[in-house]
Amino acid sequence: MDRDSEGRRAFLKGAVAGSAAAVTTALPGTASAQAAGSKATASAPATAGYVFLTPDEGAFIEAVVDHMVPADALTPKGTDLGLHIYIDRALASGWGKGERLYRQGPWKQGTGNQGYQLPLTPSELYRAAIPAADAACVKAYGKTFDKVTPEQREAFLVAMQQGKVTLENGPPVRIFFGMLYQNVMEGMFADPIYGGNRDKAGWKLVNFPGVIATNQQNIDKFRDRRMPTNPLGIADIS
Repeated sequence: MDRDSEGRRAFLKGAVAGSAAAVTTALPGTASAQAAGSKATASAPATAGYVFLTPDEGAFIEAVVDHMVPADALTPKGTDLGLHIYIDRALASGWGKGERLYRQGPWKQGTGNQGYQLPLTPSELYRAAIPAADAACVKAYGKTFDKVTPEQREAFLVAMQQGKVTLENGPPVRIFFGMLYQNVMEGMFADPIYGGNRDKAGWKLVNFPGVIATNQQNIDKFRDRRMPTNPLGIADIS
């Protein structure tokens, strides 16, 4: 594993603490943000391979997942694992549409233990945040996120995690980063039927046996050594 991959994997570990604090930032203008998100959702063109993401949004997400999960001796890169597809499908789903979110207001700034407080659905959050993040990247480096160097991507993502990037006309950056990071991790370890974790690479990385996790009998047998597994997903037993 080269030093660049090690550095980016270290970034993944450090990002957890930053995403946990994301819900404490200020709310954006609710009416305009909702209107912009709804308008963009209705006019978004179809993209080959995507059901929600536009080409520019797809380029941003692909660059993010390839940077957060670089190819190394342990796993392929994020796009080869399908993490961008997982995010796209999630945003197009009932979860992305906020079907189970309470959306009647009032919208006030929440505390750290109150969870997600924005009036935006996840898909509206992504749609508002991605172009704002690309604009901030252009302002900082002269190029959109998918076109900057790995070092600049690292610096920009860390700045987003720390709340040091301003998303003009967009949502609070730490809330967006927290959801983005969570979705990348979900794509890495969710069942492959949802688009990510191709070839069950995430499960193999952590030696997870899959949906049939009956391994109590192996606790003592494989104590202090790696247990061989052939992970099974939902599609394998359907």
